[in-house]
Amino acid sequence: MDNWFRSKWFVRVVSLAFAVFFYIFVAVDQNSLPNNDDSTFPSGEETKNVETLDEVPVRIDINNEKYVVSGVPEYVSVKLEGSAAILQPTIRNRNFDVWVDLKGLGAGEHTVEIQHNISNKLDAYIEPKRVDVVIEEKATKEFQVNVDFLNTDKMVEGYELGDYEVSPQTVTITSAKSVIDRIGIVKAYVDVSGLDKSIDNREVPVNVYDNQGNELKVNVEPKNVVVSVNINNSSKKVPVSVETTGEPPEGYALAGISANVEEVEVFAKNSILRDLDQVSTEAIDLSKLKESSTVETSLALPDGVTVLNGESIKVKVEIEQTKASDTKANGTKESDTKTNETKTITGIPIEIEGLEDGLEAVITDPSSPEVDLTASGEQGAVAKLKKNDFRAFIDAGGLEPGTHKVSVRVESPDGLSVEPEFEQASIEISEKT
Repeated sequence: MDNWFRSKWFVRVVSLAFAVFFYIFVAVDQNSLPNNDDSTFPSGEETKNVETLDEVPVRIDINNEKYVVSGVPEYVSVKLEGSAAILQPTIRNRNFDVWVDLKGLGAGEHTVEIQHNISNKLDAYIEPKRVDVVIEEKATKEFQVNVDFLNTDKMVEGYELGDYEVSPQTVTITSAKSVIDRIGIVKAYVDVSGLDKSIDNREVPVNVYDNQGNELKVNVEPKNVVVSVNINNSSKKVPVSVETTGEPPEGYALAGISANVEEVEVFAKNSILRDLDQVSTEAIDLSKLKESSTVETSLALPDGVTVLNGESIKVKVEIEQTKASDTKANGTKESDTKTNETKTITGIPIEIEGLEDGLEAVITDPSSPEVDLTASGEQGAVAKLKKNDFRAFIDAGGLEPGTHKVSVRVESPDGLSVEPEFEQASIEISEKT
């Protein structure tokens, strides 16, 4: 044996054997390891893509003829996971449905799961997954439509709303019985800002509210109504009163004054026209006039009142020289005569005064609680008279409940002779309720 180890060929053969052994060992060990080349051995799991779809509509499956449902969201969020080859066409086409199946369920509260028919090759997650719903029996009822006009204060000056029509006058509302019982008012709104002509068949939506003014989401049939509105520019004719200021210069007097028109047609809202019985001119200054002339002046129109043919009128002013009379003790002169004039003032309201506490009274005769007055006096003074220079009243002090005939009294400026069209009126006194 010792001779073998000392032999050169023996050592060479053993070395070669070990080299072959190690080569085989390394080659076998490398072939047993996993190969990272994907073209030969594919990886174990493919990567998933994730997409989220918002506002996916939810369908409700139920007997719509019998029930209404609350609590089902209009939209849900859907999260999808899967391979791009399936995921992208699904997102692009949205070829799936999301719904709640309530068929077979009766009235009451229920917790149900939201269902879908998304491909089973995708993982789908719906938020929310379950919802609490309330199923109620359906109710139907007719309601009157009320029309509410917006921005009436922004209509063209002098114009106001007249009669209106709405068609149809009633609508049919369908919802849960509990919601129908809460309905307080049904309205249609019409904006009239800037209008100076009537509205002809304007279609407006119907709105439904509860008694607290909260809008209710219900099924309204029809959803819109048609509204027609008359826009009025009311008018009436009133007399023209010429206003003056100052007195003619010394030695001159006003002999007469008159406008080229006795009355004008004024346009305004009825609430203004009701109390308007005349219009006055801007005051004409007499202190600068020494001869008769025609003066152009403007009408002093109250706010909200207009006239068709402009506001200017012509006023004829007659001035005459005064005639000297005998000299008074103090050296002054006075005119020989003074011209008298008569003017009728219409529509003076009759007031009732002196009623005992707890009583109330109305004027029964005349039917309108107003009186016309005839005033006489100096021409210059009478020409300036206005309605608010007079006051008519009845003294009901000490009168008991019942019918009484009472004198009509008139207060007027000094220096006038005033005659009312009637001297007595009938009043009915009763206890306040």
